[in-house]
Amino acid sequence: MSALRVGFAMCGSFCTFVQVMRQMRAVAEAGYEVTPIMSETAYKTDTRFGRAEDFIMEAEEITGNPVLHTIYQAEPIGPKKLLDALVVAPCTGNTLGKLANGITDTAVTMAVKAHLRNGRPVLLAVSTNDALGASAKNIGQLMQCRNVYFVPMSQDDPEKKPASVVAHFDEILPALAQALEGKQIQPVYAAREQP
Repeated sequence: MSALRVGFAMCGSFCTFVQVMRQMRAVAEAGYEVTPIMSETAYKTDTRFGRAEDFIMEAEEITGNPVLHTIYQAEPIGPKKLLDALVVAPCTGNTLGKLANGITDTAVTMAVKAHLRNGRPVLLAVSTNDALGASAKNIGQLMQCRNVYFVPMSQDDPEKKPASVVAHFDEILPALAQALEGKQIQPVYAAREQP
C-alpha cells in the first residue's frame, strides 16, 4: 500500500518554525509522503528566528519535495487530488480569518480551498496572539466546518498575552491520525505549559 500524502503548510508565525520543522520531520518519519507548502510571507521573510532560505532548504531536505509557495503551484491540489490530508502549522490569525471568510490569496489558503473541495481533512495548528480576541470568532466558525480539525491548543503566556494561543505542535501526529478517520482529537483546548 502506498504512503498517505500529507501537505504541510506553514504561515508566518515565525517564532514557532523550529518546533514546526521538528513536527514536519516527525510526520515524514512516520511514513507519510509530505509536500511542503509555505505562504509567500513565510517563503520570503528573514526574521530573528531564522532565514527563510534555511527553512526552505530544511523543508525540502525533510520531505524530498520542493516547497510550493505560489497560488499557481497550490491550485492543482484540488483537481489532481494530490493530498489525503493537509496540515496548516503554524496557522496564523490572518490565515484563520481568510479561511473563515473564503479568502484565497496565498499559497496556503489556496491549498486549503483546493483540498477541501475533495472532502478530505484539513488540520489547523493555531498560533496567534489574538486567538481569544479578534480571531476567536474565526476559530469558532472553522470548528463548525466539515473536514476541518484542530490540533489541541492552549494559552502560551496567560499573564503577558492573555489572548494568545499556540497549538501543542507535538500532538500533530495523533491529531492527524484522528482527522484521517474523520474525528476531532480531544480535548481541543487543554491547558499545559508550552515547551
